[in-house]
Amino acid sequence: MIHLQRLRTTSILKRVSSNFVENHVRSSKSPFERIGSIYIAQNPKRFYGRKRNVEPENIENVDETTVACDDNVRKVSPAFRREAQSALLEYLHSTRSLPFADAEHMSKNSPYFLEKILKRIKDKGDIRKSVVRYLQYHPINEFEPFFESAGLKPCEYNPLLPRKLMYLSDDNLLLNNYYVLCNYGIDRNKIGKIFKEAMEVFRHDFGILPSKLQAYEELGLHQSFLGKVIVCNPQILIGDSNMEFVKVIEILKNMGIGFSWIEEHLKSNSCNWRMMFSFLNLFSQFDSDEKRLSRLIQQHPGLLLEGSGDRALTLVGLLLKFGFVMNEILPMFLQFPEIQVGKFVSNLRQCVQFLNEIEMEMEEIVNIVQSHPILLGSCTLKKTDSLLTVLNVGRKRLCKYIQENPQEIKKWVMGTKVEQLPRSGEKEMSQILKTKFLLDLGFVENSKQMEKALKLIRARGSELQERFDCIVKSGIDREDVCKMITMTPHILNQTKDIIKMKIDFLVNEMGYPISYLTLFPPYLTYTVLRIKLRFAMYNWLKDQRVVDPKLAFITVTTCSDVKFLTRYVNLHPKGPQVWQDLRKRL
Repeated sequence: MIHLQRLRTTSILKRVSSNFVENHVRSSKSPFERIGSIYIAQNPKRFYGRKRNVEPENIENVDETTVACDDNVRKVSPAFRREAQSALLEYLHSTRSLPFADAEHMSKNSPYFLEKILKRIKDKGDIRKSVVRYLQYHPINEFEPFFESAGLKPCEYNPLLPRKLMYLSDDNLLLNNYYVLCNYGIDRNKIGKIFKEAMEVFRHDFGILPSKLQAYEELGLHQSFLGKVIVCNPQILIGDSNMEFVKVIEILKNMGIGFSWIEEHLKSNSCNWRMMFSFLNLFSQFDSDEKRLSRLIQQHPGLLLEGSGDRALTLVGLLLKFGFVMNEILPMFLQFPEIQVGKFVSNLRQCVQFLNEIEMEMEEIVNIVQSHPILLGSCTLKKTDSLLTVLNVGRKRLCKYIQENPQEIKKWVMGTKVEQLPRSGEKEMSQILKTKFLLDLGFVENSKQMEKALKLIRARGSELQERFDCIVKSGIDREDVCKMITMTPHILNQTKDIIKMKIDFLVNEMGYPISYLTLFPPYLTYTVLRIKLRFAMYNWLKDQRVVDPKLAFITVTTCSDVKFLTRYVNLHPKGPQVWQDLRKRL
């Protein structure tokens, strides 16, 4: 039974294919075919009509065509407009022999075109007679009001105007396919969108377009649904771009999702059926439960329809980067909040950026995303700097707080009043430990020296002893280290690892004894890069014999870059260039 159904579907798809239909129709075509309300001759030799000596009146100039893209038409009194419409209707129907319905629709739905005619009329007394007289002596390009009445503006239809044609009756194919769509129930005012996006539809040979529509109906598509899909995606009527559309419809039918649901949620913008098929195919591969996938799509249609599934696929890719597997993503989507998928993705990215900006470890960020994806995607957070200020908290404490209380994030979204975090007591305890540490080193309580040291030391009180011991273990007496800290308290702002690295560089690379630190404690406050650069430059200058070869370490290190350049680097003509080269290399 399944095999027979597949054969039937394959047969119908072949009928939708333009090449097959064209070959089939040409052999059974009659010389005349009634389309709409007029007969159109089907003589291939008259495909573009005879050449005419009368050139169409260039009613609209280039500037007007270019700018006529807004909805503002020059205000004309209703009486004048009705008279002009009546004159245009009479011309199109009586003079040009267009069907009354077509002529009436064109005359009532081409305000830009009428306005341009009225600008050319000098006699404003009897508008109707003046317009009739004008049209008698100034043949118009009928494609202009025709395209405008189909819903296009001059700037949109101008590129579509056929060359060397001015009468609609000269383009039998266009009119034939136009009437097929009208008779199928598609609003004339919406056919312009089809003109603009898929002009090839109107180049189908006689009988091909009706066969395509019939083939779709045989797949079970209702006429009203198919008409709406054609307006949204006219490309399904040309080439092989209809294959993904048919596959998507078949998948949805197999899930038990009817056309009424699709028609209800189908928006006026175009759909990318290939993208929608990729979305459905991806989830079908990893979850064979069609009922669950059907429930997901019906509960959250935006996953499939928003961006034709592109937003959802972007979200899937983002979640996969954070260690999710496909079997976890579908159950998560069943809990998806009432929010646009694109907004959810934006919120999730913003939350990850926020966690990164407060310097949370990547492993912890991954853990939070994996455990609370719905929470992060539902929250539009305030700016990081703003939150740090209002919460009155440091980055480290905020990281720890979020790890312990991730649900608190939803209190920091846009539009809410953020309150300060409760005091943890860490700051007060740190201050107590700092004071005790300095008192142990010999500082006098409440002295100016103690007050200055407390201001300069920014490290936590619990970290000071470890850093002090690191300097002592390098080979300096405890008393000497105490004197160093008394002279330069802020050397304890360096971490234990940084202190080790700087001491190693001083002793093993620069060749100075460890005791030199007692003479120049501020050395620990300078970066290794700065010292490397200064002494690389100084050694080059010594080789050029332009500086004193016995300059003190302090002299080379402590002066500012400006003074170092002025006093030493500029002493040699090539000095500035060597300085720049060394900076780049280091």
